[in-house]
Amino acid sequence: MIRRLSLALALMLGTTPVWAYETQARAAWVYDMTTGTVLLDKNAETPIPPASMSKLMTLNMLFEALHDGRFRADSTFPVSEKAWKMGGSKMFVKPDDRPTVDDLIHGIIINSGNDACVVVAEGMAGSEEEFARRMTARAVELGMNDSHFANASGWPAPDHKMSAHDLGLLAVRLISEFPEYYPYFALTEYSYQGRVPANSQNRNPLLRIKGGDWHADGLKTGHTEEAGYGLVGSALHDNGRRIVFVIAGLPSDQARAEESERISNWAFRDFAMKTIAKAGTRVAEAEVWMGSEDRVGLVAEKDVERLIPITARNSMTAEVVYTGPIKAPIAKGDRVAELVVRVPDMPDSRIPLVAEADVTEGGFTKKISAAAQALMKRVFASDAPAT
Repeated sequence: MIRRLSLALALMLGTTPVWAYETQARAAWVYDMTTGTVLLDKNAETPIPPASMSKLMTLNMLFEALHDGRFRADSTFPVSEKAWKMGGSKMFVKPDDRPTVDDLIHGIIINSGNDACVVVAEGMAGSEEEFARRMTARAVELGMNDSHFANASGWPAPDHKMSAHDLGLLAVRLISEFPEYYPYFALTEYSYQGRVPANSQNRNPLLRIKGGDWHADGLKTGHTEEAGYGLVGSALHDNGRRIVFVIAGLPSDQARAEESERISNWAFRDFAMKTIAKAGTRVAEAEVWMGSEDRVGLVAEKDVERLIPITARNSMTAEVVYTGPIKAPIAKGDRVAELVVRVPDMPDSRIPLVAEADVTEGGFTKKISAAAQALMKRVFASDAPAT
């Protein structure tokens, strides 16, 4: 039988949390990497045109190849006529150039070079079409189920789609899996052979913010007429917390800059770490069946901290859930229950609880008593009037 024990963390208040964040972005996803907490989800599972933000997947494919040793930073790729003639944002490579992988990474991240993406796609897969197919297949393997790629650059195409959630997952991967390459995303200027002085600035507006208690260090902007203005961003607070966020569908470059700063301030300043349970401190007790003790203490294996909206301190509830009574014997450290912490508008936190001490099987007398109690319960249940 499932047992639920309510814990009085605080009283529930109202139905609309005062920390709810309103954004004009058509889709948004905000994630605290340090604690694994989703702070905001607005239409985040809906596939949308990602524009140049999908270049992050091209970079992922290239970083994986570097990591596996298939290419090196000084490996060179030829430039096809197709790459040379690409429109939109460019790093301005020419057919007689042989840019290195390092050059191309700079060109994709800082210049948002569509030409650089085609060079990478053709150099890695023979054609951009084959590269896009591989991108799509790899996205599925990585759990990005709302993504489909038609090209390497984010050039508008009807079947080129990603969700804000998938873009966020991709950003988390680039930060955590490729720390040796992540510093590229914080670079602000690059000009391949001096050819792009007017296009050498990284368009990420957060990289231009100086001072304060947090700083941004990535990742990628995007803009087309259909997609609007978007940004996959990441920022690090002085206290060590890192956030990743995706905003998409904004009406202007200025709106993107303002919203990205506003959402970063909100994520860092409206949330605080709260200790939910201390390691080894009894949270509750569970009933024991046919044991030397009738109850066993439930404790957390380690200190448990969660990111909580500052204004939600009086809106948290918690309960201990277990299947019981728990049959003896029970060993100290056995996982026997869960602490479920709920904050409105945030995912439930489910924290394993373990037995505080050993509980051996009861002796003969204990077993007879337990059997008698079970029999009496069945008798009373059968005598209860029908309703």
